[in-house]
Amino acid sequence: METIRTTLVENFGGMAQNLAKGDERFSLDEVPDLSGKVAVITGGSEGIGFGCTHTLLKHNIAKIFCISLRQEIADEATKAIDEEMGAGSAKKFVWLQCDLANWPQVVETANTILEQTDRIDILINNAARGVMTHQLAPLSGIDLHMAQNHMGHVVLTSHLLPLIKKTSEAHGTVRIVNLGSNAHQNAPSDVKFESVEELNKDFGPNGQYGRSKLAAILYSRYLAKHLTAAHPKILVNATHPGVVETAQSSVHIHEPYPLMGYGMSVLLKPFKKTQFEGCVSTMYAATVCQDSGLYICPPKIVEKGSEMSNDMELAERLMKLTREVVSDKTRKQSVEKGCPFKDY
Repeated sequence: METIRTTLVENFGGMAQNLAKGDERFSLDEVPDLSGKVAVITGGSEGIGFGCTHTLLKHNIAKIFCISLRQEIADEATKAIDEEMGAGSAKKFVWLQCDLANWPQVVETANTILEQTDRIDILINNAARGVMTHQLAPLSGIDLHMAQNHMGHVVLTSHLLPLIKKTSEAHGTVRIVNLGSNAHQNAPSDVKFESVEELNKDFGPNGQYGRSKLAAILYSRYLAKHLTAAHPKILVNATHPGVVETAQSSVHIHEPYPLMGYGMSVLLKPFKKTQFEGCVSTMYAATVCQDSGLYICPPKIVEKGSEMSNDMELAERLMKLTREVVSDKTRKQSVEKGCPFKDY
């Protein structure tokens, strides 16, 4: 019964949230005042990302850099911010168009951010390709799930790290959050992160997505081991949002499953979380949590995760392969211009 209760609390919205125990509870109202602080969020203009954006603005964040692809979605987010929070609130919302699978573009976007702020207190790596069919990123030829969900975020984080470190030294705790998922348990058991050939293998929609979310958790634990050890005021955690009503769960799911996808988009709709319920665990990790290297499920339940998600040898291989692939694929745009790839 306890397992059932926890599953309901972590994954579903509405009445299921009432099942959380006292020490598991966290409300968006508990997010502290964020005056003067600066955040960077990928995919912050819709879904869970917008839930984060809205919450941070509500708690007086000074500026948010939002990285996403679609201008029309960003325009809708800007309009909603001004309508709900008052004219001028959207001036704190800086939208930057970027394809996370295009790593040189990610570098340019990171540099733009660095030119416009002298601090970064919160980094939320949220944007992701959902449960969809196997495709290769046009520029790199790498599996699109891994190229976007994992490697794009690593490139972004690595280029923002110098300022993140300075912020932690000058202003105190900085928090990095990587959006994982309980779907990381769907990662194939033979994942080794040993070669490009393995990266580009088609594991099916659930396997592709699950592997990329496994990577998000491993990356968080990797940074906690190396980065937090050297810079104790930089905390890095992974989060699970639950089953949330987003474009991924209502529209994109039909790309791999034209008929079966209705189980997710329609039948589960009454039980899904709103974007605000879906951002609770991430907001806890991004503003309150005092630990590093955790996997946090809603509302603020620390879970162990799968055995693979705790395998630090696997994490080291993942990051070694990530460095090799990114350096090789972006050599002319990055490495040969004196920008070596560093991840901590």
